[in-house]
Amino acid sequence: MSSERNPQVAATRSTAGRATLVATGATVLLLLAIVLGSRGLKDFDSALVPYTVATVFLTFGLVHRYVMWVSAPAARRLLRQGWRAALSWENLRSAPTALPRMIVTNLGFQRFVGARSHARWAAHQLMFWGCLLAAAITFPLTWGWFTFTASSATGPGYEMRLWGFKVLGFDSGSFFGWAMYHGLDLAAVLVIAGAGYFLWRRMRDREAVTGQRFGYDFVPLLALITISVTGLLLTFSEIALRGGGYQFLAILHMASVVLTLVYLPFGKFFHIVQRPAAVGMQLFKYTSRRRTEVFACRNCGRPIDTTAYVENLRGTMQDLQLGFDAWAEYCPRCKRVLRGNAYLSQVKRGFK
Repeated sequence: MSSERNPQVAATRSTAGRATLVATGATVLLLLAIVLGSRGLKDFDSALVPYTVATVFLTFGLVHRYVMWVSAPAARRLLRQGWRAALSWENLRSAPTALPRMIVTNLGFQRFVGARSHARWAAHQLMFWGCLLAAAITFPLTWGWFTFTASSATGPGYEMRLWGFKVLGFDSGSFFGWAMYHGLDLAAVLVIAGAGYFLWRRMRDREAVTGQRFGYDFVPLLALITISVTGLLLTFSEIALRGGGYQFLAILHMASVVLTLVYLPFGKFFHIVQRPAAVGMQLFKYTSRRRTEVFACRNCGRPIDTTAYVENLRGTMQDLQLGFDAWAEYCPRCKRVLRGNAYLSQVKRGFK
């Protein structure tokens, strides 16, 4: 069936074309930023070209999938309501600290993970801050934005420059200097601890084992551990082995990093760029509770959520054309009961 006869296929192709166009624009902007930030590639290290190419593919993949995601009715409504709540003057005036507080608690400290398990929250924090530290160091270095130069020919002082401008100076023999040069090692230790816990949990916890998938759940953890271990081995080779096996380890580390960056937009890691939209929805729910009444379940009368939130959910289901948008007016327990009764009635009908 041609796309002219199938509006859904035509809409999907149109969305894919728009996503490709936006992703291409974002990739071009990144390339321009690399050229400008490295002062016309003067500060660009040619040995890091594979990492740079991987970040370019990463940018294209993330932007393309994000545009496809927000084009879906449910995600589009979620994003729209989040931005509307964040930019509302009434919300900023009545609850000025709500958005910063949710950014800190939901994005920075992921309090929602702590509600499931304190151990999982601690491991998630180790992975999050370890990956964030590694990205903050690796990406600018890869793009030639950060450079480290000796401040004098004889002294131990070094200067860190950003886009060619001096940011700070430090003594390489000081603790701060040691931390600057071993920041990736510190990040690797954090990631290994966090990813190692989740890997152990997925092999021992029955709840995790039941629903896990190798490509979706194991591969990301193994990739993070491989990157971290090979990175630490590079430092070990430099310090303890006087460079023995360094070239092989460097290639192995580079391959693991590049493959992980290319994989990131298509696997479990994509939730990193999805999470901010959930913060907007949390803000919408919080502010709507201050203005509207709580909606009660049509069946049992128990409170579900605010009327504004239920109306938004009903509108999303109408956009999806599922045919049962009235389910938004029932609590989760009553939904399960209604669904079970529907299944039971169909089973009985089959035995007649």
